[in-house]
Amino acid sequence: MASNYYDPADLRKFGNITEWSEELGTKFFEYYNKVFEEGALSAREKSLIALAVAHVIQCPYCIDAYTKDGLQRGITKEEMMEAVHAGAAIESGATLVHGVQMMNKYNKLSM
Repeated sequence: MASNYYDPADLRKFGNITEWSEELGTKFFEYYNKVFEEGALSAREKSLIALAVAHVIQCPYCIDAYTKDGLQRGITKEEMMEAVHAGAAIESGATLVHGVQMMNKYNKLSM
């Protein structure tokens, strides 16, 4: 039995998702690969974005994959951490700005 629910070895099995839905799995990987090609943003910039998003959505597989990808692209640990902080700031800001909805509802109900 695995000592951790998220088995790092499972990341290598990601491509296997096409086995149970070949058409959709293939379309997903075509899209995914297209997104990470060089474009208006460099592959390096996209890797940093992916790393930040991976932390926001808390995907350990993505964190592993984009930490490794970032290292291969020459992204420094300082750049990685700054990207993670940028993601955390947006996530916490989004949580807090929704507090306005609570304030509005409270004010409406307490009148």
